[in-house]
Amino acid sequence: MRHGTAGSLEMAAEYIVVTTTTDDRAIAEGIAERLVTSRLAACVQISGPITSRYMWQGACERSEEWMCTIKTRAACFDAVRRAIEALHSYDTPEILAVPAAAVAERYAAWIDVETSTTDS
Repeated sequence: MRHGTAGSLEMAAEYIVVTTTTDDRAIAEGIAERLVTSRLAACVQISGPITSRYMWQGACERSEEWMCTIKTRAACFDAVRRAIEALHSYDTPEILAVPAAAVAERYAAWIDVETSTTDS
């Protein structure tokens, strides 16, 4: 990713940030690798370990997890979802997309270039 002038911001409904978490760093790395090399995401950041608290099958659970933060286009969401589901170990993985309210113009252009694919 190149750094340069900030450029202007544009409204960015076509850009999304997807998150998923997993209890295995290797799975997080595999998801990131698949999404970037298949051009479904321009960037995947892996954070962790993080602590998650959640309800699962009637019990309050606590897990150490790794979070993937995925930068992509809304048009890629279905393919991103399918890739995560194929690689994930959870019965019900978190796959949560949030639309970008605004994106720096040059960053948006970079996402466009890096997610150029006919498979999405």
